[in-house]
Amino acid sequence: MSDITIYHNPRCGSSRTALGLIRNSGAEPRIVDYLKTPPDRATLAALAQETGGARPLLRSKEALYTELGLDNPALGDDALLDALAAHPALLNRPVVSTPLGIRVCRPAETVLEILPSPQQGEYRKENGELLVDASGRRVA
Repeated sequence: MSDITIYHNPRCGSSRTALGLIRNSGAEPRIVDYLKTPPDRATLAALAQETGGARPLLRSKEALYTELGLDNPALGDDALLDALAAHPALLNRPVVSTPLGIRVCRPAETVLEILPSPQQGEYRKENGELLVDASGRRVA
């Protein structure tokens, strides 16, 4: 079993890029399609603890975010976690967990901060933008 987990939405470009960067490091992560297999509340709470609270896990661009009043800064983590558990589409993606930490990988190249192995060559985003050069170094 992999020691890297990605909470992934295959329709999201950032999620696909983060997955590609993980694979470019030589790792094959455990992929959780969180819309089909949502994380339970306990898992969400553990992720929130490592990412600075529940708010960073929320996808504020989702219409449901405003509809549910989640833009209210007075809401605490319990209410936010309840909303995430009930509505998986609210999860900001991708979220990646490795032995080096947990990050909401927006932008996708944030995943490079927590990968235990270096990149194994060039990697480009779907639009052709170079993220990692042929020597495996991140391009600024």
